[in-house]
Amino acid sequence: MFNIGDKIVYPMHGAGRICSIEEKDILKEKQTYYILEMPGEVKVMVPTAKAEEIGVRNIIDKDSVSKVFSVLEKDETVMDKNWNKRYRDNMDKLKTGDIYLIADVVRNLSFKQKEKGLSTGEKKMLTNAKQILVSELVLAENSSIDEVEQLVDNKINTSFRMFHSEELPKQNIVNKFIPFDSDNNSTGTDA
Repeated sequence: MFNIGDKIVYPMHGAGRICSIEEKDILKEKQTYYILEMPGEVKVMVPTAKAEEIGVRNIIDKDSVSKVFSVLEKDETVMDKNWNKRYRDNMDKLKTGDIYLIADVVRNLSFKQKEKGLSTGEKKMLTNAKQILVSELVLAENSSIDEVEQLVDNKINTSFRMFHSEELPKQNIVNKFIPFDSDNNSTGTDA
């Protein structure tokens, strides 16, 4: 049983706090509900009797935070090449509410986005997975959303460069700026 003020995770929605425990009469059935304050000023009601069954759990502790960041620092795990199968596999990971699997999805989809881009569905999944991950890390670390998002992005960018920098396409880079004068097609110097 959770208590008012507990920081908990509600799978597929992220981390929040129990702001109250109330008895409600819904469809002529009285039940006790946790009233959860979620990110974005959203309130969710979860039946206390089914909370653990649907995956509500306490947020991670400080030791687990470093393990989450170590997941973000690793190379991507093998994902199916078929986007539809990959999407289902990643959705199954998110539904577990397991913070390490969520971090795995965030890292893998972030890498794929950097390499080839993502479909609209996978872009939305990445956004949702990142929100779930960040919401829990914010409460676990008692930090701001901006700080945690920056830290997550830095970890992913660093690991991507470490494991995939040689695979990035070479781009033509202009090393020298030559001004263009459209009046006389000169190099920008006055005669």
